[in-house]
Amino acid sequence: MKKGIVQVLCGEGRGKSACALGLAVKAAGSNKNIVVIQFLKGKNEETEIGRRLEPEIKVFSFEKSERPYCELSDEEKQEEAVNMRNGVNFAKKVLSTRDCDVLILDEILGLLDYGIIEPSDIQKLMEARDEDVDIIMTGIVFPEELNGCVDKISRIDTVDIKGV
Repeated sequence: MKKGIVQVLCGEGRGKSACALGLAVKAAGSNKNIVVIQFLKGKNEETEIGRRLEPEIKVFSFEKSERPYCELSDEEKQEEAVNMRNGVNFAKKVLSTRDCDVLILDEILGLLDYGIIEPSDIQKLMEARDEDVDIIMTGIVFPEELNGCVDKISRIDTVDIKGV
């Protein structure tokens, strides 16, 4: 049995979610079960396009708003924070019931930035996984205190060439 890895895609650059989705497609090509849980994006085209990849790749978003979290009022943010914590709880359930071979937690690191969850919540997620399950987390900032929970960190940065 292959040992799973915990991988982080982080940094200021664009393309972290696309990279994670590419890894999902690659895993689906190897007949693996993939679950993607998206955070902080609201309901958007990206979520809907992801649903076209079902049944090989199952995509979930627990947010109700069509706008990204950063554009919401304080009241709407509180409501969406509850929804996103439900998404984190769903991730724990997926891991504890062994419903996937690969779990992608898209923009989960942003939940730390907004104070929606704590680093200990991510540590508990990592503890709930079977040894052979791969987890991929994305977000801009990866806190050093979680270094012990991951196997690989890839930083994605954008380099502006000739003002483009």
